[in-house]
Amino acid sequence: MQPAKSADPAEDLRFQIRDRPIEPERIRRFLDELSHQARVAAIRSLGSGELRSLYAGVDGFKPVLLEDLVPSAVGDFASVRHHGKNSLPVFTRFEKRFCRPRNADREPARELYGFNFQTLAPITGPGYFIARESEDRPEVLIDYRSLPPEHPQGWPSIRSNERGLSRLVYGFLLDTLRGVSDHVTIGSAARKGRDLGSWFALCREDEERDPRNWGRATT
Repeated sequence: MQPAKSADPAEDLRFQIRDRPIEPERIRRFLDELSHQARVAAIRSLGSGELRSLYAGVDGFKPVLLEDLVPSAVGDFASVRHHGKNSLPVFTRFEKRFCRPRNADREPARELYGFNFQTLAPITGPGYFIARESEDRPEVLIDYRSLPPEHPQGWPSIRSNERGLSRLVYGFLLDTLRGVSDHVTIGSAARKGRDLGSWFALCREDEERDPRNWGRATT
């Protein structure tokens, strides 16, 4: 018998992840029914163990495509925010921002451009990457070894991930994203093929907002 829902969606999500076995479909329905603000608050309440458990628990559950990261309603070179929480000891809140390449709205995108928006960016660099669908599994790979050739207006200058402090944070990094719900994905980081034991959750900006406003500041 499932316990009654609490008044706190974040607490409910943590309980569902700690429950055994994890029920991915139950978690998907729960997240899809929340408001955008509640979804962000819920995923940002997760600790390291819960992020790890969620990543393992949704293995093979919900395919994630580039379209899930930047929906077709969004034009090319328009920024889409994904609010994130990682398992690091400090500076755990961040964003990944994605866009389609220029003119990619005329056909299905084969890759997305993106960077990390976070507190230490002036020191570590923006952490640019290219995202592509995995050829082996229904997952998306975020490849920091590949840099976009250009970026939308308003994004920071592109910097190498293999120089200075950027090398320690983003050098040779490859993230794997798995689907959790319509808006939420869960990722794991690896460097040179070695799992780093680092996880993160992302919540895409709600598409019910005016697509013309995607990428602008929100409260």
